[in-house]
Amino acid sequence: MSEFEFGGEIVWQPTPEYVDGSHVQRFMQAHGFASWQSLHEAAIADVGWFWAEMLKHLDIQFYKPYSQILDISKGKAWARWCLGGEMNIVHNCLDKWMGTPQEDRIALRWEGEEGATRTLTYGQLTSEVNRTANALRSLGLGKGDAIGLYMPMTPEIAIALLAIAKIGGIILPLFSGYGAGAVATRLADAGAKALFAADGAYRRGRVVDMKSIADQALAQAPTVQHVIVHRRVGTDIPWQPGRDHWWHELIPEQDTAAPTARTDAEDLIMIIYTSGTTGRPKGAVHTHCGFPVKAAADIAMGLDLRQDDVLYWMTDMGWMMGPWEVFGTLLLGSTMVFYDGAPDYPDVERLWKLVEAHGITHLGVSPTLIRALMVHGEAPVKHHDLSCLRAFGSTGEPWNPDPWMWLFQVVGESKRPIINYSGGTEISGGILMGNVVTPLKPMAFSGPNIDMAADVVDDSGQSLRGAVGELVIREPWIGMTRGFWKDPERYIQSYWSRFPDVWVHGDFAAVDKDDQWYILGRSDDTIKVAGKRLGPAEVESILVGHPAVLEAGAIGVPHAVKGSALVCAVVLTPGFDPTPELAAELRALVSAQMGKALKPQDIIFVPDLPKTRNAKVMRRVLRAAYLDQPAGDLSALVNPEVVEELRRMAPAR
Repeated sequence: MSEFEFGGEIVWQPTPEYVDGSHVQRFMQAHGFASWQSLHEAAIADVGWFWAEMLKHLDIQFYKPYSQILDISKGKAWARWCLGGEMNIVHNCLDKWMGTPQEDRIALRWEGEEGATRTLTYGQLTSEVNRTANALRSLGLGKGDAIGLYMPMTPEIAIALLAIAKIGGIILPLFSGYGAGAVATRLADAGAKALFAADGAYRRGRVVDMKSIADQALAQAPTVQHVIVHRRVGTDIPWQPGRDHWWHELIPEQDTAAPTARTDAEDLIMIIYTSGTTGRPKGAVHTHCGFPVKAAADIAMGLDLRQDDVLYWMTDMGWMMGPWEVFGTLLLGSTMVFYDGAPDYPDVERLWKLVEAHGITHLGVSPTLIRALMVHGEAPVKHHDLSCLRAFGSTGEPWNPDPWMWLFQVVGESKRPIINYSGGTEISGGILMGNVVTPLKPMAFSGPNIDMAADVVDDSGQSLRGAVGELVIREPWIGMTRGFWKDPERYIQSYWSRFPDVWVHGDFAAVDKDDQWYILGRSDDTIKVAGKRLGPAEVESILVGHPAVLEAGAIGVPHAVKGSALVCAVVLTPGFDPTPELAAELRALVSAQMGKALKPQDIIFVPDLPKTRNAKVMRRVLRAAYLDQPAGDLSALVNPEVVEELRRMAPAR
């Protein structure tokens, strides 16, 4: 791959406006570093030193000080942080601000698709979290109990998230667009005892039911004893007396004061499920002194979010960027924005109206969204005063040049940086990230996050520059998942099994001659649809549950707007015919279980799937055949003849 393909020339240079007073500059000055690069080198040479100093920079307060910042006695994969320390992240997000000028500052600004708006100061948010914590305790819930969040992006979901952490519970975020099957799998796996839900949500002017889906899921999740339902849309919903509780009846009557549970730094705070390439969804385990601290550090050192700033990241609480925004902004004393609705409803100006109305300084978007908006031209952008914007954030999938330049030039007026950000749920944030003190090229990352010992390596694990290789991490970091819920072997196999003491992330990456970094797509079978990670095995298991389906293979294929679209190849059970009606039924089945956003673009009926001699489906071969691309080495296939048959059966491209 040529240097030109890596992104070309530098288009943005840091100015004093961005550098002066930035988190990075203040941290460098405090510790005697002259450049970002020298600080990064020191941070990865002694990760314990860096994180001890970052905890001070973020003013993370402990009830009992930790005795040791880092323990890797069981290996880097099982690093433990802040040993002996007692703290609760909610104390740092809310409690410590009470009685200070921060108490009266805005913590959360919200807008609904229908036009409703609300704001909560730090003081008001604290009172609502305390009420909700008291309500949870009144139901017998407490430390160590897993509690699901299946709600739209209203203030109540942030309140619920923080209340769960406050009582020492385990947050279980669930994508609001999931179908019943996906919700049930995650609730059951975590052994959840309660669920926050909503009657429904608004999407493109229509009411979307959520409570009925929750009820279907709960039929398969017998550990859930209580459901707290927020009335969002006011529709009639099914009700189970004794189990179901209205938010507006249970919570407002509670006291506004509540003790914050004194938890160990390494106590669980959250399990976020993320799909992999095989098996059931993986529950990434996170701790009080892990995920939230990494989130705040990334937001500070990358985006440079300051106390007067306002962050809106277009996300759902079910994806890691939802909790990331809540914890990160509150730890920094900044303001977050939630919008509950479609970003282009009732018209394509909605996003720019939000920026103007709420004074958003930092806007987090995905390449998928920008591809969808740019086709409408500059006019929707130019109708609004966007002078409040200081920087963009971007995550979800790799960029292609045109939408990146459109965002930079048209919306950013060629003066606002696009802080590219890539990592994952298991990372608690970024491996690679831009920042406001180093130059930027289109589509590029300035380099690894300040704390991340990232590298690009060849097949033997040797560092590689100027060519495509595997993205790896050589040292632990405070936000790394503490393993997969009830599945330590899978965690090791997923990330630590290829090279000794090296995390292999599953992304192709490259570093150019100017030390700018690039993510070039997944090196494993994980599919990303509009930035949402999707494991093929999860889709395949839904399909083979249908009596007509004997085998299935799920792949991601390029899509002009979503980045990738889901395509499923199906081998039928003898006696069933490959009809358009059956294809439509199977697409609807996946949509019902996984959510409409993950509905397959195409179902193709095939005589067999390409497999190795140990019966592993070679999805890269299936994808190549579908796209009529070179299939590469087929020596491992037991049935290489199927490849040409697949090419003939794939639709016209």
